[in-house]
Amino acid sequence: MENKALILDLVEWIAVQPRPYAEAMDAWRTSCPRFPIWEDAVDLGFIIRVDPDGRDRGPMVDVTPAGRAFLRSEGRA
Repeated sequence: MENKALILDLVEWIAVQPRPYAEAMDAWRTSCPRFPIWEDAVDLGFIIRVDPDGRDRGPMVDVTPAGRAFLRSEGRA
């Protein structure tokens, strides 16, 4: 897995608490197509965008069970 350390950091950051999608995009966006940390974490099934009903903040980003297992396997649970 390329960029494992950064993917781990992203998943850990989101695992602390679900984040508003806009906040996550702002904090983790990149203009370099060779550095797709966000896309890698989504493709690996570690994070997911959730559209909760009745929330004023809009879409949220949360860690999946696979993402939590990844954190545990790396000693960051």
